[in-house]
Amino acid sequence: MNIEEIAKKMVSKGKGILAADESTGTMEKRLKSVNVECSEKNRLHFRETLFSSNSMKTSISGVILFEETLKQKSNGGISIPELIKKSGSLPGIKVDKGAKLLAGSESEKVTEGLDGLRGRMEEYYKLGARFAKWRAVYSISSKHPSEQCIKSNAHALARYAAIVQESNMVPIVEPEVLMDGDHTIENCYDVTSKVLVECYKELKLHRVNLKGTVLKPNMILPGSDCKKRASTDEIAQRTLECLKKHVPSEVPGIAFLSGGQSEIEATKNLNEINKINDTSFNFTFSYGRALQQSALKTWAKSMQDIKKIQKVFDHRAKMNGASTEAKWNEKLEQSFAA
Repeated sequence: MNIEEIAKKMVSKGKGILAADESTGTMEKRLKSVNVECSEKNRLHFRETLFSSNSMKTSISGVILFEETLKQKSNGGISIPELIKKSGSLPGIKVDKGAKLLAGSESEKVTEGLDGLRGRMEEYYKLGARFAKWRAVYSISSKHPSEQCIKSNAHALARYAAIVQESNMVPIVEPEVLMDGDHTIENCYDVTSKVLVECYKELKLHRVNLKGTVLKPNMILPGSDCKKRASTDEIAQRTLECLKKHVPSEVPGIAFLSGGQSEIEATKNLNEINKINDTSFNFTFSYGRALQQSALKTWAKSMQDIKKIQKVFDHRAKMNGASTEAKWNEKLEQSFAA
């Protein structure tokens, strides 16, 4: 498959992307929250349980991996990328080295990881990865994000995307406007608009083929501490309006990040966006916590009950798959009995 075909497959209707690319530090926090030791063996056991579930065939188009997992072997002796491919899903890889303090700033961040990226991409391709991910983060306050932060991150995202395409892989472009703070939904709309405009300006400057990319943005939401909450309808309308205005139509699809939403909120909001979608974009999901959290809690209580853990994960994946086609509803959600 060429990169345009891979990108289309990643955002195909009824399916979405499982973000299982948590760094060891992030996994330590997640496992600590369920009182499980963050050992390499435990990290692999949990992830392999998800990757060998039924919903990998029916609801998951791709899996973003952390470098450690890309190089691991499953219990059956095959590599993790091979296990993912067997289900008809695509293996991908997180390639950035994390958000670090932006020079000259007290709190804003720029994502690092461009040094040596070309060589790493060659290795990842040989290991089976067919797409990559790079995340930039922007916080909202009275001063932030600054023009420096917006421009620095857009430039890095574009350089990353160009190198990934050179390696015959699809770049997921992830500019995340964080939910942290008391900002309004209007603030989120304005900041996300500025971020997207700058990102696509840089992507075009770096001659990135937009048909061979996938955008992974935040939905337009009020800050987690904002007193004025927003309805599902308003979130969907503002998100659609923002993306219609600022994302070029060549982009085949948009895979939303969950960004601190609960499992149900992330599913419900995606469903509503698809109900009113009048664009050429396929709207899908690229969720981490919003796909894994219930399964993680079940796994922590009964690690050896693989079928039970997979049943919980399969349900969440199925619900999100339904929301990519605007087929999710409360009745469907409640049809699951753990």
